[in-house]
Amino acid sequence: MADPCAPERTPAAARWGLADWLRWQEGLSPVEINPGLDRVQEVGSRLGVLNPACPVITVAGTNGKGSTTAYLEAILNAAGYRTAVYTSPHLLRYNERIRVAGEAVHDEIITAAFQWVDRAREGVPLTYFEFGTLAALSVFAAADCDVWLLEVGMGGRLDAVNAVDPDLAIITSIGVDHTEWLGNDREQIGAEKAGIMRPGRPVCLGQAKPPLSVRHRARELNAPVVAAGVDFRWRKQPQGWDWISIEKRINDLPLPALAGDVQIDNAAAAIAGLRQLSGRLPVDRWAITRGLRSARLPGHMERLHVDGVEWLFDVAHNEDSARVLAETLRSEPLAGQVIAVFAAMKRKALPGILDAMHGVIDQWLLPELADEQAQPPNVIARALEQRRGSGSVKVGSLTETLERLRRRARPADRVVVFGSYRTVEAVMRARRLCD
Repeated sequence: MADPCAPERTPAAARWGLADWLRWQEGLSPVEINPGLDRVQEVGSRLGVLNPACPVITVAGTNGKGSTTAYLEAILNAAGYRTAVYTSPHLLRYNERIRVAGEAVHDEIITAAFQWVDRAREGVPLTYFEFGTLAALSVFAAADCDVWLLEVGMGGRLDAVNAVDPDLAIITSIGVDHTEWLGNDREQIGAEKAGIMRPGRPVCLGQAKPPLSVRHRARELNAPVVAAGVDFRWRKQPQGWDWISIEKRINDLPLPALAGDVQIDNAAAAIAGLRQLSGRLPVDRWAITRGLRSARLPGHMERLHVDGVEWLFDVAHNEDSARVLAETLRSEPLAGQVIAVFAAMKRKALPGILDAMHGVIDQWLLPELADEQAQPPNVIARALEQRRGSGSVKVGSLTETLERLRRRARPADRVVVFGSYRTVEAVMRARRLCD
């Protein structure tokens, strides 16, 4: 149904650039998040983008879905397939969300797709995410790709991505996040993630102990399941790792390009998932090896070194991802101090994140972000001060925070920027301007 309150395009819309379209979309729907598939299915049907001829792999999960998608993309690209990849959110450029053949598509292609979607919606009030999802599907439908890789934005059952039926569903680790939309415990959240499954189509579970609701849904749909810890596993070796299943073993694989043992979990799930589609998308050992080495995901355990100081950027923004980050830091001790640049969104469960990081940070620098959804740094500071042994705490603007880093950071120190996509984005942009 058309929304009479939705903003109308101006006659100049035909000349709009990407930034203009994105600003306009932010006011198109009366709410930021509006779970449901009816709007996307209606507009997607008019566009003719919901039934691709090629295989579709949909990836859901609380943590790990971005990394798993990155491994799928890199392996399939290495195998010679033309991939279409939709992910969210983006870190620095909206174009990161929509990739074809391993490359982010150009502004002109996205704005053309926005025009297609706007004509087809006929007044339907799409959310920002729904509009972008339909634009991505339109780009892919015109790009003649061999496989679509679709990363769920939030949940699964009612996510816009779920308007397309996947040939393979991959569900990575499930934790407690987005409780206002998905439920208050892992079982409820698992049921939402399991909504991407389809009757009789394969499912890969990347978590060794998923919620019972996930397996229950697979049984209801008679969907064949391959599960971590049951049907496949991995074993770390001094210089790599082995992928092991009941009928296949791939020895001496290189460690994934993304750091941490949890990334082997994600890579193992990607390999297991691809094996379920081997009849349509065969990949060999060479492609797997090359994909593991070449996979990249900006802002996820991303490192650089400046004047002897290691900078580690990670978008960890919930308790489970913070725990993985803390485990990585503990496993990589260094001579200097660990300095955190941390900011989080108000909707996130702050105590769990701070508890997970307890004991691994020597200094906390808490910048104020230019985002009304960001938690005030003074609130975070009080929470840290209530925890004994949290280290020193300083609050300030982003400029003041970077200036403190210049004065305090010494060779052999490590600066860890985390807490949200906005935190990593803000520091990356500020560093580029300052440097």
